[in-house]
Amino acid sequence: MRREKAMALFEEGYNCAQAVFLAFSDLHGMDERMAAALSSSFGGGMGRLREVCGAVSGMFMTIGILYGYEDPKAREEKTAHYARVQELAAAFQQKNGSIICRELLGLSAGKDDPTPEARTAEYYKKRPCKELVGDAAEIVERYIEEHPTVR
Repeated sequence: MRREKAMALFEEGYNCAQAVFLAFSDLHGMDERMAAALSSSFGGGMGRLREVCGAVSGMFMTIGILYGYEDPKAREEKTAHYARVQELAAAFQQKNGSIICRELLGLSAGKDDPTPEARTAEYYKKRPCKELVGDAAEIVERYIEEHPTVR
């Protein structure tokens, strides 16, 4: 269910991070406008720098708001949360081969032009982003089902 919702949001024009984070708006309770703005910087591997995939960043934001720690001195909670992040990253990497945008897209090293490509039928054919967004949402949804204790 979340997979399809995230993929539909991506097709509406939201970036990868926004699509994943917004797919869980009903759980994290953040106003959709605020959630879209908060996650807007992470598309294109962080502002088209082609670093960590935006779908992965959206996954981490979702898990952070649902399971993250608040006390900067809470070492055990911080350790548990970082382990959670690493577990989710490993699941995404196992399915897709990487968590790095440029590697997932087969691009050369370095940042990309900051201008996003037009979302045309050709764009969707050549980019795996819609599926990656779906994978990220599915991984988070499964994690939540297996670990139902959220704030």
